[in-house]
Amino acid sequence: MKSYAKLSDIQADLRAGQITCRQLVAFYLEQIAATKHLNAYIEVYADEALQRAQSLDERYASDPASEGRLYGMVISIKDVICYKDHQVSGGSHILEGFSSLFSATAIERLLAEDAIIIGRTNCDEFAMGSTNETSYYGPTKNAADPSRIPGGSSGGGRGRAGGHLPGCAGQRYRRVGAPARRVLRCDRPETHLWPH
Repeated sequence: MKSYAKLSDIQADLRAGQITCRQLVAFYLEQIAATKHLNAYIEVYADEALQRAQSLDERYASDPASEGRLYGMVISIKDVICYKDHQVSGGSHILEGFSSLFSATAIERLLAEDAIIIGRTNCDEFAMGSTNETSYYGPTKNAADPSRIPGGSSGGGRGRAGGHLPGCAGQRYRRVGAPARRVLRCDRPETHLWPH
């Protein structure tokens, strides 16, 4: 599957029948498995994401006008964002096994617009750090150079291998943060993930 830089490109290929949401999710699941050594994901919602993708594909096939603005977006969530009936631990042993009783507004809005949530990503414990080395689940490695940090408390979202993994909700981009020499590059907001 080709690498996509913009949601509008994904949506164009979905509408043209060149790909399906299910194929897109399957591709990302393969990439997540292939980059497991980066420790970017704490939990992957493989079955749930595939089922949602199938449901969206079926709904779009019967009613193309029903697509939400984020139709085709496969996204991960930082392990500090609550998603009802899903675990959230803030990268800490203290909350291990806790399932959220509600979904954050951001999650509700993503789902309402047909985004597909594929998993939760690693982060510094309680998102209090700048290197992603303090997570109970272990540090996230930089995809470009595993000997370096991915930078920021949202390291799971930043550890994504060259854009071949889904974007990450809850990832804040630092204004100053870790020095670029420690992360290889300076991050910038991935505004290309949102529709124009």
